[in-house]
Amino acid sequence: MSGIARMTGWLLRHRSLAIGGAIVGALVLASLMAPLLTAASPLAQDLYHPFAGISAHHPFGTDAFGRDIATRILYGARYSLIEVAACVAISSTAGTLLGLIAGAAGRLADQAIMWVMDILFAFPGVVLALLVVALLGPGLVNMLLAISLFSIPVYARLARNLAAGLRKAVYVEAAIAMGAGPARVMFFHILPNAAGPILVQCTVSAGSVILMAASLSFLGLGVEPPAPEWGAMMSDGRNYVGAYLLPSLFPGLAITLAVLGFNLLGEGLRQLSDRR
Repeated sequence: MSGIARMTGWLLRHRSLAIGGAIVGALVLASLMAPLLTAASPLAQDLYHPFAGISAHHPFGTDAFGRDIATRILYGARYSLIEVAACVAISSTAGTLLGLIAGAAGRLADQAIMWVMDILFAFPGVVLALLVVALLGPGLVNMLLAISLFSIPVYARLARNLAAGLRKAVYVEAAIAMGAGPARVMFFHILPNAAGPILVQCTVSAGSVILMAASLSFLGLGVEPPAPEWGAMMSDGRNYVGAYLLPSLFPGLAITLAVLGFNLLGEGLRQLSDRR
């Protein structure tokens, strides 16, 4: 009983982490268990029952093609998680590597890398993503590359500042004095101690990735119909908002909930890291 009490007390002290983790965990489970939660196909059309209201058979109603909205939202969570995993992996890896080099390799490398990052920062994120997708063409892969590109400077600046500070640490200076090369110093002494703030940034950035991907898909520059991506679903339903709100309402709520979950999880991890 005391163990349960301690766990309850810990969760109450870290409410953001607990609530955010619960939302993200539910999102992951729903995406993985979608075939078990619904027997319908996200692409199956029922032209005899378009714009059906909420019922036991269709908890969120149906869209203009008679497709079950609840089923499409469940399968659409997979697209959102793929977008988060791919974009965060690409941008955090590239940005962290560039930031470590800028912070630990000397003044010339620092100036050159951060000059490029400043150029990318000069473009608003949406504008840069739109430019990249317009040049490469719509599609999931191109959208992921566009979102990753404007996220790289965030990780680069964070890793650069962390590396510049950790470079003056006693253990790093001792490693350099013992003959450790730049690569060993960066990956074995600086990176492990910078991993915490970078992980927090990854979690916080996940919500922005979902929002940006949904925005691009809504504009027709991301995942294309009939794929059950939340932004594309909102785009499909925008022409019927005045008469029938459900096809746009529930995907919008799913996006809001997912972004909220990742933001709360990131805030909880940040608070936990600061206390440590």
